[in-house]
Amino acid sequence: MEKQPIMSGGQHQNYGIANPGYIPAAAGGAAMFAPPVAESQGPSAPPAGMFDSMPGYEGTLAGGGGFLPPPMPSYPAPQPSPGPEHPQWNIPSITEDTARDAFILYASSKCCYSSAPAKNGVITNMEAFNTYRYRLETFTESRSTEWSHEPYHGQPVDAYAQQPPGPWEIPARAPVFFKDDEQKMKVPYTSSMKPCHGCVGMGRKPCKDCAGSGNKVCWVCNGSGYRHGDDRCNHCSGRGRENCIHCHGQGSKQCEICHGKQQLLVYINLTVKWTNNSEDYVVEQSSGLQVANLSKVTGKELFRDSQYMVYPLMGFPDPTVVQAAQRLVGDHQARFSQTSRILQQRQTIELIPVTKVTYTWKGKTYIYFVYGNEFKVHVNDYPAKCCCSVM
Repeated sequence: MEKQPIMSGGQHQNYGIANPGYIPAAAGGAAMFAPPVAESQGPSAPPAGMFDSMPGYEGTLAGGGGFLPPPMPSYPAPQPSPGPEHPQWNIPSITEDTARDAFILYASSKCCYSSAPAKNGVITNMEAFNTYRYRLETFTESRSTEWSHEPYHGQPVDAYAQQPPGPWEIPARAPVFFKDDEQKMKVPYTSSMKPCHGCVGMGRKPCKDCAGSGNKVCWVCNGSGYRHGDDRCNHCSGRGRENCIHCHGQGSKQCEICHGKQQLLVYINLTVKWTNNSEDYVVEQSSGLQVANLSKVTGKELFRDSQYMVYPLMGFPDPTVVQAAQRLVGDHQARFSQTSRILQQRQTIELIPVTKVTYTWKGKTYIYFVYGNEFKVHVNDYPAKCCCSVM
């Protein structure tokens, strides 16, 4: 007679989910387990019918419906006023000692650079270059909505109690100008309670590791219930199957969407985003130093103008800066007012000192650059890159 696995009594039924792998025994016969069946899965995304139609929010989607343009102001927007008087646009020259100290510090930061050229090289020429950086910052507020949901555990349900306020009518906290930030909040009078779409309101889902059976074929006896001859398998106690470790033999797991609550609070979520949109223009200079190097340093601030809408720069001695300021101011005000609300603008001009230093070392001529308030150094060709060079 064929050996049958020894079955322990009882089968698992939890939260309305039956154990699909268990087959009850016929009268007088032993219980048997069928192979696991495919997992029944709920929808991966909320169905469209889950969301109500809210006045003023008809275009809101799950996952975001894009940025909402601000309404036209009910009062005239303040007009930009001319900025303050410009200071003297002078460039201070660095001294030879400053240039040499910066070069020595640069050489000492390189493990394979000898400090001899920096210390003993003879400086033959120092040439200063006028380099300006114009920066325009436009601080904006944008708003977007999307349908969201969370497990329901007694939160207020207020949908249709009254018409929800418009997305630009909802008060948000006062932002810090020119600092990126974000605030999320529920839109009042849009919250409703719905059955969870992930578990169809059951609170639990079949375990995908055992396909809801609560058990798997014993890996020791391969489901026979015996190991050698008539020796009963000690691992599964002769059952031929072992409890699933992922669901602890229950055949189901708590729904990860509703966290077992069976119901969801569905609402419209408003995202208020403050963004500092910054753009630079750096005057090309003929020193030979690449403009990209200047993005890593700061300069001396010569001019600052901050107001609701700035007035394009006028009277600056470099016409390319004036042209860049006019272009950027017009572009920012046209571009960002379409999808967001401009709260503040700021324009600055920095003087970035750049000094081209020519020096000789062992009869040959070399150059290096000292630039920025940090006295950063750039070298194209350092003459002694080996630490064991003869000093």
